[in-house]
Amino acid sequence: MFYTLLQVALGGAIGSMLRYLTNVGSMRLIGPGYPSGTLIVNILGSFAMGVLVVVLAQKGGMRHAPLLMTGLLGGFTTFSAFSLDAVTLYERGQAATAAGYVAGSVVASLLALVAGIYLTRTVLA
Repeated sequence: MFYTLLQVALGGAIGSMLRYLTNVGSMRLIGPGYPSGTLIVNILGSFAMGVLVVVLAQKGGMRHAPLLMTGLLGGFTTFSAFSLDAVTLYERGQAATAAGYVAGSVVASLLALVAGIYLTRTVLA
């Protein structure tokens, strides 16, 4: 278990640094005003998750999943895990559940963010 946690920690550190560098690079190349860095990491992370889930499963490399999928991609973007969960539900024939998961995740996450902002501003005011 300890070795697995080290894998996740190492991958997460690398993924977080890559996300930061992507955001900085995006800001310099594209400029502020649109969250292009976040969009880029969400798309790249989801693509990478799709590649990894197939390669690791077919090549018997799931022992690297904590480092690469949970750690690296989790540090880079959790959107890739969200995307994998949604597609997995769909591929299992649970299209309605997948749609509900996507809609519920987006709506509930946005509402939670707004609630967190409102409550914190209220307490700190």
